[in-house]
Amino acid sequence: MQRTAINPWNWSVGLGFDQAQLIEGRRRELICSAQDSVDADGNSQHPGDMAAQLRLALDNLEAVLDGADMTVANVVRLNIYTTDVAGLLPHFGILAERFGGTPDRFASSVLGVASLAGPDLLVALEATAMD
Repeated sequence: MQRTAINPWNWSVGLGFDQAQLIEGRRRELICSAQDSVDADGNSQHPGDMAAQLRLALDNLEAVLDGADMTVANVVRLNIYTTDVAGLLPHFGILAERFGGTPDRFASSVLGVASLAGPDLLVALEATAMD
């Protein structure tokens, strides 16, 4: 698979994502349901703690990727849903930490929503991965 970053402006590169990704020669595509801060039984974890919820959502996303023999390096699109955009932004570095070792960035959107699947949930991550 060949990935080409499309960035008519450079501001997003500094934040760790691209405006678009041109994907050519791909083999498999994994479309992930949004992953949030729940345990193996689907129970919400870390109420009120955006950073801890973001970390657990990333752990859950990585588990789904691993199930398809993929890693965060295969993520080409990451949509971030949150009930508190202003509360998420100070913790955006957590995403950069987790994706920092990958050679390629991904396309991304941050979307403010009224609520998520559980009343205690603050953030959910929806990814598309390819190889």
